[in-house]
Amino acid sequence: MARLVGLAALFAAGLLTAGLFVSTGVADITTTETVPLTTTVSETTTEPAQTVVTTVEHTTTEQATTPTTGTTTSAASESTTPTWVWVVLAILAAAVIGLAVALLMRRGGIPPAERQRRLDAAVASWAAQGWALVNQTAGSATMSRGSDVMVVSVDDHGQVDARSVARP
Repeated sequence: MARLVGLAALFAAGLLTAGLFVSTGVADITTTETVPLTTTVSETTTEPAQTVVTTVEHTTTEQATTPTTGTTTSAASESTTPTWVWVVLAILAAAVIGLAVALLMRRGGIPPAERQRRLDAAVASWAAQGWALVNQTAGSATMSRGSDVMVVSVDDHGQVDARSVARP
């Protein structure tokens, strides 16, 4: 069960982190492109006897960082949802997961020792009001006062039930 709770907490933390990244724009994707740039320089040298034209070719490489426009980035950049809305949604998701885990943990009922403690407390409460203990078992107790008889019991979920019965 602890693994399930840990997994739910990890899932909620991931949702919260993803929501914050999307809402603040940190999730934008950029790529780096290498673009070759060729520059041609012509030099003309004039001397009295002849004209010499020299062509020098020089290649340089530049790195340019450009944002990639894709479906993920454009959808996130067009969103007008404020950050606090994403935070509230993440908190609500974590609360729903926590509630589901809590409900699943209660399915098994209470331990026998707790059940007996609740039965003893109920019997003591009725005894303080003038009821006498006739018989007690692990899950119930029979009590009487005058001609009235009742059975006090505790179910698997810890609910105490007191009902009157006809005296034989």
